[in-house]
Amino acid sequence: MFSTPFVFSYALLLSLPLLFLLAPRILPPRNLPISIPDELDDLALFRRAAISAATRPPRPPSPSPKIAFLFLTNSDLCFTPLWDRFFDGHERLFNIYVHADPTVPISPLTGVFNNRLITAKRTQRASPTLISAARRLLAAALLDDPANTFFALLSQHCIPLHSFHFVYHSIFAQHLLPPAAASSSESWTGAVGEGGGRREERRRRYLSFIEILADEPGLWERYTARGDNVMLPEVPFSRFRVGSQFFILTRHHALLVLRDRRLWKKFRLPCRKRESCYPEEHYFPTLLSMEDPMGCTHFTLTRVNWTGSTGGHPHTYGPAEVSPELIARLRKSNSTYSFLFARKFAPACLKPLLEITETVLFRD
Repeated sequence: MFSTPFVFSYALLLSLPLLFLLAPRILPPRNLPISIPDELDDLALFRRAAISAATRPPRPPSPSPKIAFLFLTNSDLCFTPLWDRFFDGHERLFNIYVHADPTVPISPLTGVFNNRLITAKRTQRASPTLISAARRLLAAALLDDPANTFFALLSQHCIPLHSFHFVYHSIFAQHLLPPAAASSSESWTGAVGEGGGRREERRRRYLSFIEILADEPGLWERYTARGDNVMLPEVPFSRFRVGSQFFILTRHHALLVLRDRRLWKKFRLPCRKRESCYPEEHYFPTLLSMEDPMGCTHFTLTRVNWTGSTGGHPHTYGPAEVSPELIARLRKSNSTYSFLFARKFAPACLKPLLEITETVLFRD
């Protein structure tokens, strides 16, 4: 008969392959680290974008200012036909940039997304890689077109709630800030007088539409997700903020994000408590709240339904839920602005959404 130690050793040897097979499914995934080469590559890109934007002459009033639509995805862009209809006829007023995780198989981009891919790197939830991806999108848009004035970050699960005309004019139709608040403005408006002569331009400071919250439940757990006192001294708890992952930033704030090094060195640290770690929902609200709180609306224009959320994911709408009544509810907000986008929609929602584009979605 085999001795007990021999049986134990033999069983352990046989179990090792099984352990390696099942461990990724049993144990929580580790934070995806940002390697030094990737970090240096990103910093070079951000520096190049910041210098390019700073050395270009101020944007003239013509051509018209544009919105840069930044899509962050790790799966197929299933709503391409819907976005095709949304953008159709407005080519002079927008640009599109797509950051697609290169480690995930994605179908070739078609329609308005064709040839819109930027150089991308792997992303992972509960890691600072999502911050880096958003910053790469901002950098690509700044380098590409000086007419890009607003930068709207969206996901593959987002849909528009209004026509392009409504979205464009809602974002740009902002009240002028007082002169003191507009002193660091990066945007101008111009007017043409009688006889073709241009009247003196008025300097305008646009606001960024980004959610910034200071009194949310679980704020302390999020603050200490990387460890006690790790965020000090750069980010004291009293200055820590949370908000939505998706936002619409001005050009001024896009540059501010790319130039930041001080807060980034804290938010790029790996989390110890993954259940409280959502770096992309912390970094942008905290940075802009600390640097320019008066330049932000403190609310987002992307509607998300957190009722019944699971695993950190919001409610996902299915095709049976798509209706004119749902669109009307999603548009309503507590601010003077209607919600312009919404998530999270399942790919199967495309057909019922296309059926109501002209009668509901794009009928403002």
